[in-house]
Amino acid sequence: MIALRSLLLSTALALSPLAAAPVLAQGAATSSSASASAPAIVLPTASRPTPALPQIKSPESIANPYGLRALWEQGDWVARVTLLILAVMSLGSWYVLIAKLVAQSRMGGQGKSANANFWKADTVRQGAEKLETASPYRFIAEAALEATRKHDGLIGQVDLNTWTAQSIERAVATVHSRTQEGLAVLATVGSTAPFVGLFGTVWGIYNALVRIGASGQASIDKVAGPVGEALIMTAISLAVAVPAVLGYNWLVRRNKVAMDTVRAFGSDLHTVLLAANNKRS
Repeated sequence: MIALRSLLLSTALALSPLAAAPVLAQGAATSSSASASAPAIVLPTASRPTPALPQIKSPESIANPYGLRALWEQGDWVARVTLLILAVMSLGSWYVLIAKLVAQSRMGGQGKSANANFWKADTVRQGAEKLETASPYRFIAEAALEATRKHDGLIGQVDLNTWTAQSIERAVATVHSRTQEGLAVLATVGSTAPFVGLFGTVWGIYNALVRIGASGQASIDKVAGPVGEALIMTAISLAVAVPAVLGYNWLVRRNKVAMDTVRAFGSDLHTVLLAANNKRS
């Protein structure tokens, strides 16, 4: 009997761990499911203000970052003064060129009128009155008539031929000096505009070197602006100087042709005056 009780007790002790295992497993599963179904707790974080970034003007916002407008807006006062000087030179040269062309065209028409009307008159006085008031041919004719009228006293001791010739030559020289007015502007612009542009070019290259030294790297965005400014200055100076030089040479040639006609008129007038004086004597 005692042996039977001992056997039952040992059997119960052996089976007790097996019976407790499902209960532990079920408890672990229950706790895991409970933790999974529980809502997650989110700790509040302190909000930090986001600093505002500076607005950078992109190159696309500029229509042409390397044009004349950008050169004027982004350039310093030296570049702007150089541009103004070149602009004044260009305007002055074009004004002189157009004004001289108009004056030479008018002078050519006055020469045709003198050849058509002056020599058909009965006297030199009548022929001079048929010409325009501002005509250089009338100026020469009136100067010659004034010389013949004043040929008395001390002047009368000079030969009339010599005195009349000198008076006509002085009148022709006056007309020639009038035709040369303004040409000095073209010559000055044509000779100095390239040097003004060269100054702008040197200044632009200097600014490029300064930007390279300040940035520490020779990137294209650092040197493109100043180098473009230098090239634009060179191009503008050539655009100012070349028309001035060409216009100067052209006007000098036209003046030479016009003055040949004026000198021929003065020579013929001298001959006519001497012939009229010989008839009176």
